[in-house]
Amino acid sequence: MKLYHRSVMIFCAVVVCLGAALLVKTALLGGGVIGFISGGLFIALGVARFTLERKRPH
Repeated sequence: MKLYHRSVMIFCAVVVCLGAALLVKTALLGGGVIGFISGGLFIALGVARFTLERKRPH
């Protein structure tokens, strides 16, 4: 079960980093609604999954 827990945490970190990269890239290229929304949703997904995994009994 520890492997699953660690894998989920790594997945969360990767998704948040992808979201941040999308936001930065979108801002550097002059902005675009889709890029900002996608980046924000990726960050929200990673944070939500992290929160759910922390609350889950082990």
